[in-house]
Amino acid sequence: MTTVTPTDDRTTTTPAATMIGLAAPSEGSTEISTWRVEMQADSPSPEHSIDREQVWMPISGSFLFTIEGIETSVPAGAAVIVPADAVRRFVADGGPAEALVCMPAGGTAGLPGGGRQPLPWAS
Repeated sequence: MTTVTPTDDRTTTTPAATMIGLAAPSEGSTEISTWRVEMQADSPSPEHSIDREQVWMPISGSFLFTIEGIETSVPAGAAVIVPADAVRRFVADGGPAEALVCMPAGGTAGLPGGGRQPLPWAS
């Protein structure tokens, strides 16, 4: 059994959000990566894709997701399944929001027309 405690070196802050790494291959997980996302209102993510399926579970606030051009609001207590390679964008809807996210280990992110890179909080 491995217990993972959030640390500064597993936390990444971007203009859109803060990602706090939890389970990941670097922490002993071989199949699944998990992390917490904290977003302030009106700080949308860039349009991007991830090459692994993700499950987002808001634990406070609400997120507005646009996935492959379809917009949906996902409140705390619900979940949204984002298919692998789907172009997505999300924002905290109406105030700060926090979510737990999980995906198969080893995923990479990419911007439209750009290269791919690993997610540091999920590696």
